[in-house]
Amino acid sequence: MADLNALIDPALGVIVIALAVACLLLLLLVIALIRRTSALDRRLAGLTRGADGTSLESILDAHLGRVEAVLHELDGLAARSAVLEAAQRKAFQRIGLVRFNPFEDTGGNQSFALALLDQHGDGFVVSSLHARAGTRVYGKAITRGTSESNLSEEESEALRLALASGAGTGGEH
Repeated sequence: MADLNALIDPALGVIVIALAVACLLLLLLVIALIRRTSALDRRLAGLTRGADGTSLESILDAHLGRVEAVLHELDGLAARSAVLEAAQRKAFQRIGLVRFNPFEDTGGNQSFALALLDQHGDGFVVSSLHARAGTRVYGKAITRGTSESNLSEEESEALRLALASGAGTGGEH
């Protein structure tokens, strides 16, 4: 131990000054870290507190609640859309109209043949024959674009227009 004292004794002043400088530097570093930690704490508090003073967690919970509500509403809309699409297949989508004059003694094209078909070509053809003595109306069923009954030339043309019209409306002839 005497050898250690003999070694340290001449440099004791320098060692004390070096240790004091090291302690002062460490104290300054601790103060800088405390200030930086305080600044980070303030930033974190600002981030986790909304404009109205609510926490970020409560804001995120509210947004998640809204997202879940929108997803639930979207599921409902998808179900309603499926129902509407199924119903739409049965709606009249193909229409063909032919106006004509079947008799010499009447003026104008007041008679008509009207074909109304769904997506699959099912529906009917309605014909109206107008004469001075009266008007007669006829209906014929159409299945997959064909009729079991004989169709007049005008009814066949109305059916052809309806089938050609696709999902839109047919033209007038």
